[in-house]
Amino acid sequence: MTASAFDIAILGAGPVGRVLALMLARVAPDPARIVLLAGSAPVPATAAAAVPAADPRVLAMNHGSRVLLESLHAWPERSADIRNIHVSQRGRLGRTLIQHTDFGVPQLGSVVAYSGLHAKLDECVAACGVTVLPGPPARIGRQDADGVRIQQGDAELLCQVAVQSDGAGATDVRRDYDQHAVLTTAHATLPRRGWAWERFTSEGPLALLPHPQTPDAYSVVWCSAPERAAELAALDNAAFSHALSQAFGDRLGRLSSHAPRHVFPLALSARRAQVHGRVAAIGNAAQTLHPVAGQGLNLGLRDAARLAQTLAGWLAHPAGNPGPALADFASARYIDRFITASLTDFMPRVFATGLAPVEHACGAALLGMDLASPLRAPLAQHLLQGFRA
Repeated sequence: MTASAFDIAILGAGPVGRVLALMLARVAPDPARIVLLAGSAPVPATAAAAVPAADPRVLAMNHGSRVLLESLHAWPERSADIRNIHVSQRGRLGRTLIQHTDFGVPQLGSVVAYSGLHAKLDECVAACGVTVLPGPPARIGRQDADGVRIQQGDAELLCQVAVQSDGAGATDVRRDYDQHAVLTTAHATLPRRGWAWERFTSEGPLALLPHPQTPDAYSVVWCSAPERAAELAALDNAAFSHALSQAFGDRLGRLSSHAPRHVFPLALSARRAQVHGRVAAIGNAAQTLHPVAGQGLNLGLRDAARLAQTLAGWLAHPAGNPGPALADFASARYIDRFITASLTDFMPRVFATGLAPVEHACGAALLGMDLASPLRAPLAQHLLQGFRA
């Protein structure tokens, strides 16, 4: 067994962990004393979606996340801008339109391919000076006054601060939505560049996002009951395209999909406390959210940015106690996490009650937000950049 000592160990090399590594490398006197443990479990041949280069997902990045990634020179080459967001409810009156001109920004957000973002971050991390250790998944062992001990295969690492950034390890708060998301790509006969659509149905939210790699196409995120999702995934292309057009409506003309379809279960899981001793949790290790409004990764990136900011002073003298900095981080992140988790938990449930009075009230709320910008502004501002303490 070998032992190595580091100031900070980041467990998980997904986008959130890599962004944290890039930000810490900018403020650390010696970036090599930050270690990114990029281990992963063996991937079955049938699980291509688990391999970053083959991952079918696209990611909705809000304006704040794009600014952050551009400042790190980590924005992928290909993206599709979102300048307008149209929110509606199937079968009921009322809709809300959020436009980039309301905020004087070039776009409300952008859509990137997971594979493209991962590749760009990989390139940036390789050049930033942090230590990257591939290998089996790492796990946190005991922590004491000397630091935190981490086991990775036969190697033991000692670090002053450990950060969990990947994995669904949050179990304090748990809600199963009894929904699965069907992911695919569709072409529209009347596409509208720069528009994203969030349509609430009795089955669950249906989102169409401009696709970053296929012009005049949309990435589809269709949430429904598990049985219905399995049924949709098994349809032939013509039947699925017809069902999609029926559910979405005719705002984009006729929708047709000939792309593979992937199904993912949806649940809320969150830690009440992001810090335990010298261990902090960010991103999916701290919370996984319903994909409505595309807030999960954006929230995780805000976790990473705030943690890097609060640890910057301590990194100048890492022999000191990191406790106060970690406590400041946890306190600063509480409100944003609470608001974002509450919003993404409430919206898909309230619009899918099947109760006519509730659905009419939701429609009235959408109409009210559309007619009165002061009512629309808090939601739009949160979608734009989240709550930043």
